[in-house]
Amino acid sequence: MAGRFPYNSRAVLSDGGRTGRPRKEQFASGAFRHSIETMQEVHLLVGHSFDRPLASRGAGTLELTDTPEALTFAADIASELEDVSYVRDALALLAVGQIAGISPGFRIPPERTVPNAETVEEEDPAEGNALIRTINEAILFELSLVTRPAYSETQIEARNWSLAPQARIFTRKRHAIERWR
Repeated sequence: MAGRFPYNSRAVLSDGGRTGRPRKEQFASGAFRHSIETMQEVHLLVGHSFDRPLASRGAGTLELTDTPEALTFAADIASELEDVSYVRDALALLAVGQIAGISPGFRIPPERTVPNAETVEEEDPAEGNALIRTINEAILFELSLVTRPAYSETQIEARNWSLAPQARIFTRKRHAIERWR
């Protein structure tokens, strides 16, 4: 599975209602750099639920890459998870387009340790009157497959480069036979 979370792309978090101002958010390039460079544990989850993990850095099944344009990831879904119901459900929902993107689970570091980790400014009046929160640095804990991402430009796709189903079954049977010898 592979995906992409774009930097410098705005999400509308609130339209402001009847009397308020719209609120938008964006992540600056490299906002997750610290988490990636320090090899912090990050999980790939279904719907921000830690009881539905798909991959993790600690297990060696999640690789994160930081570029000026986006945070990208590649995840290996272990064959042992093929029969787990939430994994089958997530992959089926992804295949039919019901899982539409990804969402990061993060925290802003304290100002005493990272000054200006986030900034808020007024939108260019030519574009509107929203308040725009820019996240300059964030601590990334997880990425989640979601049905409705706040950032519509996120991308997620499943890739199956494994053997055909019959060949996988044969390989498993052969492995089981060899294990018992």
